[in-house]
Amino acid sequence: MGNKYFLSIAIVLLFSIHISSCGLKKGATEGDVSTENDTIEFTYSEAKGIGIDSLYNRRDPSDIIKVGDTYYIWYTRMISPQRSGYWGDIWYATSSDEGHTWNEQGLALAVGEKGAFDSHSVFTPNILTYEGKYYMYYTAVQPTPGNTMGKFENNSVNDFTAIGLAVADQPEGPFVRVKNNPILEISPDSVDFDSYRIDDAAMLVKDNQIWMYYKGRSKVHGKKGAHFTQMGVAFAAQPEGPFKKHPEPLIEKGHEVLIWQEKGGVSSLASISQAIHFAKDGVNFSVKQENLTDIPKAPGLYRPHLENGNQAKEIPGWGISMIQKKGLAYLLRYEIRK
Repeated sequence: MGNKYFLSIAIVLLFSIHISSCGLKKGATEGDVSTENDTIEFTYSEAKGIGIDSLYNRRDPSDIIKVGDTYYIWYTRMISPQRSGYWGDIWYATSSDEGHTWNEQGLALAVGEKGAFDSHSVFTPNILTYEGKYYMYYTAVQPTPGNTMGKFENNSVNDFTAIGLAVADQPEGPFVRVKNNPILEISPDSVDFDSYRIDDAAMLVKDNQIWMYYKGRSKVHGKKGAHFTQMGVAFAAQPEGPFKKHPEPLIEKGHEVLIWQEKGGVSSLASISQAIHFAKDGVNFSVKQENLTDIPKAPGLYRPHLENGNQAKEIPGWGISMIQKKGLAYLLRYEIRK
């Protein structure tokens, strides 16, 4: 099955997009945005070492950083056939060939101690390098409150998520949880967009602040909440917080959070709406491209501006995304080319 699949995804996926001030393409820079009609190629290929696996499923990759000559990525790993991150922990891998081949290095963060907010699962990691330290932001759940067997039910009533933080002096770890975990929690107001689930942190240093973009789901949507996911943002003076949320969601139908710096502002790929949004101020987003097809799923992007002291503004245009189907979840490499 794997060989046939990768033969099929090796076929270039083409679609036409009208680029109106926020096109992402190979060799583009954060200061240069095309305003012409461009044809964009999304190409997919095997991510050797973290692809299809008979023993483990992998999903929800982080953005990618480069330290020296080595690329690093973090992701959720589960024992097959489990493919939900609610039963996973965080592993990491390294590459020396721009993400074509990866070597899984080991466990980066296990579940927390009994009774902690992250005592059942840790998943959906992302990374920020800041002043010589490595900050891993992650989503977590504990066993369902009130479950007499100590199980996680994944219900739509009280199985809340929270975002935690662990810090290391080097990308290999060890990552140590901060004392003020969780650093971001759901809203206590049930009508708010993030009153039930918060997840999928994506980090940015902007205007001398730490920006955390995240997705939220509301209690009012119950079991259908995933279809109403919206993107929000929170700000802090330091990577450890405290974080203060922007009062309103930024993007509707923004299930998986992918952001990048562009033209002095911020662009975001929103998967549910199949659209790219742009905000000069990083907050007030508007649609720039819509009705996209064949976009990467739950993608992480190689973002040099996440690296400590890296002043590069080029957007390389490659990353790692995921594929999932019944009993199977795995990672693959994608490129975005003009």
